[in-house]
Amino acid sequence: MGHVLVKLKVVDDRTMHKNKTEAARLGKDSFSYAFVLDESEEERQRGVTMDIAQAQFKTKTKIVNLVDAPGHKDFIPNMINGAAQADVAILVVDSRRGEFETGFEFGGQTREHALLLRALGVSQLICAVNKMDTVEWSQERFEEIVKKLSSFLKSSGYKESDVTYVPLSGWTGENLIAPNNPPLSWYQQGENPLNTKLNGIICGATLIDLIDRLKPPERPISKPFRLCITDVYRATGIGAGTVSISGRIDCGGIEVNERLLLRPSNDQVTIKTIQIENTNVSSAFAGDNVTLNIQGVDPTHLFIGNVVCDPEYPISCATIIQARIIIFNISVPILPGTPIVFHFKSMQEQGKIANLIEELDRSTGELKRKNPRLLTKNSSGVVEIVLQRQICCELYSDVKELGRFMLRQ
Repeated sequence: MGHVLVKLKVVDDRTMHKNKTEAARLGKDSFSYAFVLDESEEERQRGVTMDIAQAQFKTKTKIVNLVDAPGHKDFIPNMINGAAQADVAILVVDSRRGEFETGFEFGGQTREHALLLRALGVSQLICAVNKMDTVEWSQERFEEIVKKLSSFLKSSGYKESDVTYVPLSGWTGENLIAPNNPPLSWYQQGENPLNTKLNGIICGATLIDLIDRLKPPERPISKPFRLCITDVYRATGIGAGTVSISGRIDCGGIEVNERLLLRPSNDQVTIKTIQIENTNVSSAFAGDNVTLNIQGVDPTHLFIGNVVCDPEYPISCATIIQARIIIFNISVPILPGTPIVFHFKSMQEQGKIANLIEELDRSTGELKRKNPRLLTKNSSGVVEIVLQRQICCELYSDVKELGRFMLRQ
């Protein structure tokens, strides 16, 4: 996405010159566009994205808040942190022979990322088939990748109508903003030869075109206010004595000077300022990523994963929850006592599967058996989860954004 930001003039020429110089110094010339979002010294030295980075750009119809998340398996928790803030996602896959297959095989990162996104509530997906310049813009290779991805994504719960595919090159820039490569004529011509075989391919569409076509999600503005904290920092200088929290508003709305309840500590806090994209605003609503400057709370009571909410309608907190889970590719069956890592929004907590209550038909949700001995891959069930610390959550039927979580072994 670094090259997209350069082409859209979000990144100026001076900054890009510095990135190219730094990449050359490190012997990583081809990473100059990656350095647009990979700003830390360690990320640049190692040549991998390690933490999330954010940027904003505009298309013809949208203002897009970009969250760039790691792809490497060592940084899956940070990837989850980024994905938990997303409405939609761009899944970037490597078209090179062997590289795509490695990511797509059992346990590969392409599969895991797609499953994580779906588990976190992302339903709209753009699959960017990258590095097409290295396979000579082969229609055959593109079609092969699309067929494999579409079959897997459908089985993972994505609707065909919500997934699109685009061939491009993040390095050369073709088909990011404009389709300017003659070998891509098979994709750009008036009647797409792939349309009769494959869904999700829009003839001649660039990456930006597909972003413009994404449907804005419905926002639960009328429900009681909820914001799950993703970052905490103490104010210095002007505003000293206050603390700032960041996060995405899950439902409802707020105004400056409104009083909120912090859960699970039950501190009463007052909103002093609201910022969106470093700009002070008087109010904010569901879907907005905000920074709130608050008073009335001991900063030691603030943790990532805490929730600020409407004090008249407080969110529930629990260490024991009962939930329906859908199991994908696991190597070891789930038994009572199985340890898990519980990922919820931007926080993670240690816990265990305490009891297996029901096994369900994965497709219909109908009961198959009560008190199963174990649950295996590609199955579904109702389980009791015990966590080491309290988490704030809602019934899925009330607030989907706060009733959805993910477990990893």
